[in-house]
Amino acid sequence: MLRLKIDLHVHTHYSNDSLITPESLEHYARKQGLNAVAVTDHDRLEGAKEIAKKVGILIVPGVEVSSSQGHVVGLAVEKSVPSRLGVEETVDKIHEAGGIAVACHPASLFKGSVGDRSNAKFDAVEVVNSSAFPFNRSVVMGERLASRLGVAKVGGSDAHYGPEIGYAYTIVDATLETEEIIRAIRERKCHAEGKAIPLSFRIKRKLLAALTK
Repeated sequence: MLRLKIDLHVHTHYSNDSLITPESLEHYARKQGLNAVAVTDHDRLEGAKEIAKKVGILIVPGVEVSSSQGHVVGLAVEKSVPSRLGVEETVDKIHEAGGIAVACHPASLFKGSVGDRSNAKFDAVEVVNSSAFPFNRSVVMGERLASRLGVAKVGGSDAHYGPEIGYAYTIVDATLETEEIIRAIRERKCHAEGKAIPLSFRIKRKLLAALTK
């Protein structure tokens, strides 16, 4: 059994709002001492599968699904999950696809959040999201939701720019295999750590994104 450090929420260039290439993902993941990364592109699963073939770090396949009531991350899903369904149906579809459902940034403003009063059958709540605003309030509300639902508390950077990777992460007691990581999260053998992404990173990302259009 290992204590793994995993960023469970990273977007790559398969999301049209991200600048992260496979090379930058691996570089910054190793720089931050991560053992694995969950690639969770917006409503697309193929990016995670393709990137897993190109990097030398464990990739947990995932997707950030845009439900009609807020965003939900599916981890270890084996097939695509349709968007624009209600949040409870989205969670059911993630389970049918073989994955676990995470309420990502549930109380963040401007992010399509499910809110802290949801009663969907989530497997985990992302209590630390480095991109959430306001950060401290988001953590408090996420903790409250996870405690009320009795589910795991996880963390992810929600990175869209290489240097943002690893600013939030989940410590998981498991072996370095996707199935075992998912099992440990289900069993709440994990906890979230991290901090907000610096404003300077956000500004630089926006500038770089504007230049590449």
